[in-house]
Parts: sequence; C-alpha cells; structure tokens
Amino acid sequence: MKKVFGYPEFDENGEQLLTSYDNEYADMLMDIRVYRMKKGSMREFHREGEETAILLLSGKIRYLWEGREEIASRKDVFREGPFALHVPGGTPVCVRAETQAEILVQCTKNEAKFPSHLYRPEEAPWKYSCVGKFGNTAKRRVNTIFDHEISPKSNMVLGEVLNDPGNWSGYLPHRHAQPETYYFKFDRPEGFGASFVGDRVFKSVDGSFSAIPGGELHPQAAAPGFQMYTCWMIRHLDGRPWLQTDRCEDERYTWLHDAKF
Repeated sequence: MKKVFGYPEFDENGEQLLTSYDNEYADMLMDIRVYRMKKGSMREFHREGEETAILLLSGKIRYLWEGREEIASRKDVFREGPFALHVPGGTPVCVRAETQAEILVQCTKNEAKFPSHLYRPEEAPWKYSCVGKFGNTAKRRVNTIFDHEISPKSNMVLGEVLNDPGNWSGYLPHRHAQPETYYFKFDRPEGFGASFVGDRVFKSVDGSFSAIPGGELHPQAAAPGFQMYTCWMIRHLDGRPWLQTDRCEDERYTWLHDAKF
C-alpha cells in the first residue's frame, strides 16, 4: 500500500522535501518543497521543461525574474493573503530573503509556454465557504491562486484553505480523478487535526502533508482551539484538467445538505 501521509524534517540547508518524481509520493506527479531562508540568503530556481510556482508563506522576499524585481511581504498564512510567482519551464527565478522567510515551491512537468505572473493577495481573496451548513462545522475560508480557468496552459492548481478551530474542510467528503497534495500549518506549535485519505487517517501537525491519489475521499478537520492552514495543490491529468465543478461528493453523505441542525 502506497504512502499517503508524510512528516518531513527540514535538512541542514533549510529544505523540506514533500513530493518528488522518484520518492514514495511520485504518484502526485509534482515536485513540492518548502524552504526556510535566513535574512540575506538567496535561492535560485531554473527548471527546463517544468513550470514552477513559488508561494510566500511568511516573511519578506524579493522575486527576481525576466529582468523584473518585486518585493512581497506576508506576516504569516493566517493573517495575510498570498503572493505566488508562477513561471513556465526554462525561466530562471531568484528569491532573496529580505527578512527570515519561508517559501513553498511547487513544480511539475510542462513544455507549454505561458506568460509569467506574480499573483497578489487581491487576486486571490479569502472567501468563506459552507457558512451555516452542517451546523456551521464546515465553515472555512478558501482562496484559489490559479487553476485551469485562470491559467489554462498550466498543469497545476494552487490554493489555500483556513479552517476555523474545530471545523472541517473538504466536506462533504469528496473525490476527483486528479492527484492532490495538502500541506498543513497550525497557528500554534502544538496544534493538530485529522487528515483522511480514503479509509486511512493520520494526525496532521505543523509541517506535515497528505498525498491524495486520484479517486480517494479526503476530508480534513482541525482540533478545537487551533486554526489550520492547508495549501492545496492539484496536478491536472493529460486531457483531463481539474475543474471547480469536478467535486464528486460521496453519495452516502449528500443527505446532509438538507439536514436540520
């Protein structure tokens, strides 16, 4: 049975490896890593044949690419919205840390060319979902940084979710054909939640992730007292991109839409 959960550590260079094309999570079809950067440090990214998205999780950084420079700042994922630079394969990018910072880098194979774009918080506003439904226990804030509608030549989707304490996300339990990776952060170091992948469940903690094969149900829950952040990343399948309408809910639970609480 393939692994669907991970608790990776940061190495001595500040790199945390989630999924790659040749580790236990190769079915995700993406290379996903998180980097902790010290003030004044730099990281360069240049992947031929692979598109790259560099999401700022916290701190202040300077993006340098295609002769351009832009500064991005984010206190943390709980209080401010995202900056994410998305570039096609073969585009060199340099990230310079103006303060201590943390970034998530999502890559996948893609030979298509498209204009690079720096997504800003106003382009991916937080929107509440499921307000008042299921006894208000699935209320959460969601943003979509880019998907097939926003970036049709991309092979990836990138977005974020904020669970209110004690609340569920990915609810009702649903599935889709495309593989998806969740990366978790909590507003306190002892924070935790529960992540379901099919019939398996694990304790989600700060810096953990779930690797969700296509077709598996994947609801999530935050423990009372803790706010949970999820970076959600989907890999389109060839000829079958993930669409917002692809959410296929488990029929055993659809009665909850009309239930009174």
